[in-house]
Amino acid sequence: MSKLFREHSTSLIEDPIEGKWISDILFLNRKETKCARFFQESGNHFLECSYYVGADWFPHREKEWFYVESKLNKKIDPNSGEELGPEPSDLVEVDVIKMLFDALQEPEVREHTNELFEIKFESEWIPLNRKQDLISPLIMIQFLNLVKDIVRKGLKKSYYRVEENLYAKVKGKVLIGQTIKQNLVKNKNLNTVCQYEQFGVNGIENRVLKKTLVYIKRYLSTYKGLSHASFFQESFNYIQPAFLDVSEEVSLNDIKHLKFNPFYKNYEKAIELAKLILQRFSYNLNSIQDQETILTPPFWIDMSKLFELYVLGKLKKNYGTKITYHPRTYGNELDFLYHDGNNSIIIDSKYKPQYIGKSHQGLHQDIRQVSGYSRLKSIRKKAGVTDTHKLLNCAIVFPEITKPTDEVNLFHTEVEQYEKVWKVGVGLPLHFDKNQY
Repeated sequence: MSKLFREHSTSLIEDPIEGKWISDILFLNRKETKCARFFQESGNHFLECSYYVGADWFPHREKEWFYVESKLNKKIDPNSGEELGPEPSDLVEVDVIKMLFDALQEPEVREHTNELFEIKFESEWIPLNRKQDLISPLIMIQFLNLVKDIVRKGLKKSYYRVEENLYAKVKGKVLIGQTIKQNLVKNKNLNTVCQYEQFGVNGIENRVLKKTLVYIKRYLSTYKGLSHASFFQESFNYIQPAFLDVSEEVSLNDIKHLKFNPFYKNYEKAIELAKLILQRFSYNLNSIQDQETILTPPFWIDMSKLFELYVLGKLKKNYGTKITYHPRTYGNELDFLYHDGNNSIIIDSKYKPQYIGKSHQGLHQDIRQVSGYSRLKSIRKKAGVTDTHKLLNCAIVFPEITKPTDEVNLFHTEVEQYEKVWKVGVGLPLHFDKNQY
C-alpha cells in the first residue's frame, strides 16, 4: 500500500495505528535535517515534506510506504511568496535524472555526490515503477566512480581456474568425463579437456565488475538520452580498455559466495554495489527492458544539494576557473565565489520555489547572509579585492520553472531595495514527454 506526496508540501494523513506517534525521518548524512516531518494540529495528523524526494516506509505502520516526488507549483503569490492553489495544471515535475546528468557534465561535480543521497540497503525494499526509480542511476554513478579508482590503481591479478580443450597436450587436471563427452565420442582422440590455474586479471572479482558494466550499458539504453550522457561516455572510455582481457562469464554461485582479500579494500565496496545492481535485475540481462516494477531500497535525494551541483555545472561552463566552489574561512562557507579582483561576485544558491516569479519573500534574510560573506576579509583576499572600500556584487541563484539554458547571467534581475544585489533564475529540466521511460 502506497501514498503519493510532493516536495515542499504539507498533507493530511491518517491517524497513527494503535496510538503510536510517527517519528520524523532524518537524512542520515545531516542528522539535524528532516526528509519528512510528522506533526499533529487541531486533532489531525500531517506530513510535511521539505526539499527531499524519495521513497520510505511509514514508521510504525505495517507494509505502508510513501513516495515524495519532485513537483513544484508554478503559481506563487508575488507578495507573500506562498503557493496559490494548486490545481493539477499548476504543478510541473522536475526531471531529477536529467538534472543530475546535466550537472555531471562538469568533472568537478563528480567529486561532490557523496552527500547527495542516502540509500537504506538494510531496510525492506519497496516496489516502485521505473519512473519512480531515481536511485538506480545514482548507484551506478557510485559504482562507476569506484571502478575508475580501481582502474587508476591497476586491476587485481590473481590465480583463477581455467577449463580448456587442449590439442595434443595435457595441462593441470584432466577432466575425464568431459573429455569423453566432448572428444572421444566424436573421434577427437588427440584432444583433452583440462583444468588448470592461471595468473592474470581474469579473476572472479574482475569478471563480476565486467558483468556489471555490461548490465549498466544495457540499462542506460532503456533511458532516453542517458546512454549518451558525457559522464557515462567518459567513464566507459576510461574503464573499458582495462577490461579487454576480462570475461563477463561468471556464475550466480560465484557471485553470492565471493570473498574479499583485505589487501584490496577498494574492491569490496565496488563488489557490494555490483551484487546490488545484478540482484535488482535478477541476474538476467533480458529482464532489464521487461520490468515495469522494480524493487528498490528506501532512499532520499537532497534536492537542495542537487540544485547546488546543477548550478555549479552551469557556472563552470559559463565562467570556468573564475568560479570557486565552497571556499571556507573561519567556520564560514559560501556556495560559490566568482573571483575577478574588484569585480568579484559572492554567489549563493537557494532551492526555494517561493522565489519563482517576482516574489522576494524570504530573500532579505538570504541577502543578509550573502552580504556578510562579502565583507569577510579572508574571502575578499581570496577574490583578489584590493579596494578596501569596494562593495562587492552579491547574487542569489534560485530555481526557475522555465526551459533550461546553458547561459547563466549573474546580473539577471537587480533587487531594487538593495545595492549591488542580484536575483538569478536558473531553469530546471522538466518532464514533458511521458513516454521517455
